[in-house]
Amino acid sequence: MNIELLHQPDSAIARVSLNTGEELVAQAGAMIAMSGSINTSTTLRRGKGGGIMGGLKRMLAGESLFLSVFRSPTDNNEVWLAPKLLGDLLIYEMKGQDLVVQATSYLACSSAVDIDLGFQGLKSLFSGESIFWLTVSGYGLVLLTSFGGIYEIEVDGEYIVDTGHIVAFERSLDFTISKPGNSWIGAFLGGEGFVCRFRGQGKVYCQTHNPGSFGFTVGSKLPPR
Repeated sequence: MNIELLHQPDSAIARVSLNTGEELVAQAGAMIAMSGSINTSTTLRRGKGGGIMGGLKRMLAGESLFLSVFRSPTDNNEVWLAPKLLGDLLIYEMKGQDLVVQATSYLACSSAVDIDLGFQGLKSLFSGESIFWLTVSGYGLVLLTSFGGIYEIEVDGEYIVDTGHIVAFERSLDFTISKPGNSWIGAFLGGEGFVCRFRGQGKVYCQTHNPGSFGFTVGSKLPPR
């Protein structure tokens, strides 16, 4: 399997090249075009993070209940994928480690990659962004999406990121949810909301735009129903 990203970062799309027997698992509705010989099916996935419970848990995280599977019967076939929002795409290679992904940032992966729902407890609940995170594990490629461009931060010690700008982070990092400064009043007046304080060593992937802030800005200008 080979993934080529085009038109980054504003309107990124992915061209996934598949050889004989290779499978691509993607969010339902992500496909925009494909070779005529590709076999398609819909699944709840088996194994870790699969089945009806896995599908229901993905729904709680804002993902689709069902996933689309694209299987290539011959060499040199391709599938084109695109995210729902204008933004960037990121290819991340899984080598047995865990990657924690913000809800709605998962787009597609190799068939040997597992997707499960990781519940992070009250520290995510109080962030106001998402109660749930997806935990990605296994081996192969995973394709992530963002709202706006994606940039990588190499954390060695401590680093602070606004919760609405997180796409994913490596499980080697620990995190806590807190206010950006020492004063709750200052945090409220500054409009920063809650932040993630990462500690340890690993990578954090961030998006340039905050979907929640964008929705609030646009929604406030729409006429009342």
